[in-house]
Amino acid sequence: MMTAMHDRSHLLSEQRLPESMALDAMSIADAVALMNRQDLRAVEAVAAEQESIARAVDIVVASLSAGGRLIYVGAGTSGRLGVLDASECPPTFRSDPDQVQGIIAGGESAMFRAKEGAEDSATDGAAAMDGKSVGANDVICGIAAGGTTPFVHGALRRATERGAKTIFLSCVQPVPSEPPVDVVIRPLVGPEVVTGSTRLKAGTATKLVLNTLTTVAMVRLGKVYENLMVDLKATNQKLVDRATRIVATLTQLPRDEAQALLQRADGHVKVAVVMHKRGVNADDARAILIAVSGSLRAAIEAQS
Repeated sequence: MMTAMHDRSHLLSEQRLPESMALDAMSIADAVALMNRQDLRAVEAVAAEQESIARAVDIVVASLSAGGRLIYVGAGTSGRLGVLDASECPPTFRSDPDQVQGIIAGGESAMFRAKEGAEDSATDGAAAMDGKSVGANDVICGIAAGGTTPFVHGALRRATERGAKTIFLSCVQPVPSEPPVDVVIRPLVGPEVVTGSTRLKAGTATKLVLNTLTTVAMVRLGKVYENLMVDLKATNQKLVDRATRIVATLTQLPRDEAQALLQRADGHVKVAVVMHKRGVNADDARAILIAVSGSLRAAIEAQS
């Protein structure tokens, strides 16, 4: 038996897109072109939210600098995108796996098979915050493309009660049930090519926002030098090659010498570069980096 539900027809994500009204009758080429044009709107919508995104990055940097965590919370596609972004931080930035986390309604299995009803419990969202022992140093980013997800709302309300900073990412206009948060990021992408399918433009906009949140935050935390991922964790051949090339680029050493230097640095790009630039051993290079909070630029420029 179906339970009574709120009418969501007024939401932007539930509107019909005039340009796709004849989608089922379009040629493949026309349908592909339509989707490509619509995807551009996601980029434009995110561009309009730059000020809010920058405020959110400030909060994330402050939290991570204080030893706190960034925790994404979402359901369905929104939850999966949060987990995806969190999972990419350790190999890209050598961050602790606990530093950026993702929670998806329904648990880990919901990553692979939809559990649509899992999003309907605000109580479960609140319990997820209790389970993570969320506190004042943490920042919780609730993601709800359609704006109304009870699991996300419950998580944000409980996070606020526990003293955490909060960010809400939504792709629709404000709804009465929205919890109060520190920053709202609202890329209004408009109706989807397939009505209500927020895995499309809304999902694309969400991914763009999350990319920016963690990338710019990690840059500010010294995980990038120039535009190079100098804190990457070389866990496969591709990343070993990249780490070697970064060391070679920053030291101007031949590849074989850069590789040998990287090995002496136990695979740490920053340590290898400081060893070469400052003429020190690996232990001293690590000490120099610790003294400047891991900033390679400061380590290189610091006086001996």
